Amino acid sequence: MNKKRSVLQISLFAVIAGILLGFVVVAITGRSPFNMFVALVRSMTGFNLTKPSQGINVTYILNWFLNTMPLILTGLSVGFAYRTGLFNIGGEGQYIVGALAASVVALTVKLPAIPHTILCVVAAMAAGALWAVLPGILKAYKNISEVVICIMMNYIAMYFSNWVVRTFLEIDTKTNARTIGFPETAGFGKVFANNPSNFNWGFLVVVVCVLIYWFVIEKTTFGFSLRATGFNKESARFAGMKVERNIVASMAISGAFAGAAGAVVILGIFKYGRIFSAMDNYGFDGISVALVGMANTPGIVLAGFLFGLLKAANTNLQLFNIPMEISELMQATIIFLVAIQYGIILLLDKFDNRKKKGEVVTEGGAAK
Repeated sequence: MNKKRSVLQISLFAVIAGILLGFVVVAITGRSPFNMFVALVRSMTGFNLTKPSQGINVTYILNWFLNTMPLILTGLSVGFAYRTGLFNIGGEGQYIVGALAASVVALTVKLPAIPHTILCVVAAMAAGALWAVLPGILKAYKNISEVVICIMMNYIAMYFSNWVVRTFLEIDTKTNARTIGFPETAGFGKVFANNPSNFNWGFLVVVVCVLIYWFVIEKTTFGFSLRATGFNKESARFAGMKVERNIVASMAISGAFAGAAGAVVILGIFKYGRIFSAMDNYGFDGISVALVGMANTPGIVLAGFLFGLLKAANTNLQLFNIPMEISELMQATIIFLVAIQYGIILLLDKFDNRKKKGEVVTEGGAAK
């Protein structure tokens, strides 16, 4: 069985099964599956099936895109590391320090509008990359699991960010729970100024990062070297590749994508420095996006839109008295089925082998 095709089929099956389970649970709880369908369609198209005379409300589509942007970036983060044999579960911490770096530059540096915003994004990506370098170094030179280090560094990032914001940035005295607002020069403006949605020009950062991911991992000798290291470190070393350097570089680039997600959220939605009381979970959601998208560029983008839709649908679901936990249930089901995909592939391969053996025996008997 073609392994790549099997993974694609299982990903599609996981998505369909997760959505169908959501409809089943809604029906079991006495609510209308049709209303759930209406909510999902409205979140994706802006069209209300129950009131077609209202036409299309573009705000719903823009909110879908807005929810998708950071998910694609954290998906790229996890996917890049995954393609090179690493599991970056530290995307949340890298996202947080990226948001912190963007906040510091926004509030302490004075520049014209476009250069100021660009510098904030570059600072966020650099911070995310640096935060990911330590797990990369420990993995490369000490063979310490990057998963363990990244989990610890997620919490360090959150508390470190809160300390920096409270100690060095100007706090808004009205709330005492955030900084003052960013200057207008340091932020992503709304693409459609007259629309209530916060969909902003940060989507350009997403587009650029997607192109960088695709070009580096698929079209460069450096990307080939990274993938070869992930496939078999000893073979890559025997071929003359610098394995340790590749591991550190892979984690750094992975962290840069997560840092970009932090910049897009803080500069485009909040527009002030945050004091985190809990994690936003964008980094963890990126794991789901990367796995469902099979860590390749088109797959990550499509998976990002899928999970962005499920997040954006929460408001519409509640309008029909459908708990938002239904959306989380669908996401969890999809993630679970994708996570066990290789076990499913083994079972399918075993079934195919038995089928082929049966055909051989039948042919042998017929020949006699």
